[in-house]
Amino acid sequence: MNIVCLDLEGVLVPEIWIAFSEASGIPELRRTTRDEPDYHKLMNFRINILREHGLGLKEIQATIAKIDPMPGAKEFLDALREETQVLILSDTFTQFATPLMKKLGWPTLFCNELETAPDGMVTGFRMRCEQSKLTTVKALQSVGFETIAAGDSFNDLAMIQASKAGFLFRSTEAIQKAHPELPAFEEYDDLLKAIKAVL
Repeated sequence: MNIVCLDLEGVLVPEIWIAFSEASGIPELRRTTRDEPDYHKLMNFRINILREHGLGLKEIQATIAKIDPMPGAKEFLDALREETQVLILSDTFTQFATPLMKKLGWPTLFCNELETAPDGMVTGFRMRCEQSKLTTVKALQSVGFETIAAGDSFNDLAMIQASKAGFLFRSTEAIQKAHPELPAFEEYDDLLKAIKAVL
């Protein structure tokens, strides 16, 4: 029994925080999990920047409404789901991801929750569990699944390394150099072929 675990941002959809950085004109918000391995540190940094600029969930959601999946992402996901079960494991938040899931055909998503004040200001975040991607992969394995994983960032490495097969997709040069043992792909067709070869 196989299940494929995919990262969301940078793999199927553009990075939400980079898009919001461009829309808001705040370059500090370009920082992502490709740059910062410590997710809690990164999110607290983002929340402080939002507070400084008086920006909240409404402004971020307005940017997300204009984001489309990467060209070919939905077709890749559809083709993959014809072959096996697919689970999207992301450190994003339900308040961000729901409109993107609609555009991807409502795949199953496990992610986190933002905490917001009545005025929409982001006050904190709730992780689904510690090391959510690795923890989920191990839980799936404990109930009889063999996992295959793909992602692009530091926070994907643990789930990729813990799986029976794992791949980097559109990752950074630094991550690829640090992990030459992981096959790295740039095109959906190549990733699909690699996954099908190990199913």
